Amino acid sequence: MMVRRLTAVAILGAMVMGCASPPSRFYTLTGNLPTAEQSRDIAVSVGPVAIPSEVDRPQIVVNEGPYRVRLDETRRWAAPLQDAISGVLVANLSALLGTTRVTRFPATAATDADYRVAIEVQTFESVPDSAANLVAVWRIGRTDGDTMVTGRTSVREPISGADYDALAAAHNRALETLSRDIADALKDLDRR
Repeated sequence: MMVRRLTAVAILGAMVMGCASPPSRFYTLTGNLPTAEQSRDIAVSVGPVAIPSEVDRPQIVVNEGPYRVRLDETRRWAAPLQDAISGVLVANLSALLGTTRVTRFPATAATDADYRVAIEVQTFESVPDSAANLVAVWRIGRTDGDTMVTGRTSVREPISGADYDALAAAHNRALETLSRDIADALKDLDRR
């Protein structure tokens, strides 16, 4: 009788363990560019940042073909992707411009800033063992309404291996390119 109970408990335990899902892993995007040697005394408000609805979720969305994606339930972004992207852009622009006066809109009113940067991310693709792809259209305007500049950044950052750490790093590099394009346009505008 005791052997049957132990066997039943062992079988039940094995079934429960077999049904247990693997633990989730969380990934972040970070801005970690070195601070520019020449600082600028300008204030920039970043936002809104719009992202495609298909990637606006906690799971990392993996592209598996031209018409198919997969939500990876065990690999997730640590923060909402839209917030993570805007946070990276704020950190990167602050470093590239050498100013601490770069903030997220609407955290500070755009009237407190010299420039406002709006970004529409049109493509944010994750293809492990291939590339991270980013396409973004951005608009920079002086808050006094005097001047507006628009631009488009398209980046394909290669990844070697199916490692999600490498995928997050590739997305960081793509966001660095976007940040540099915006910073260059801001510097040009500020010289006018």
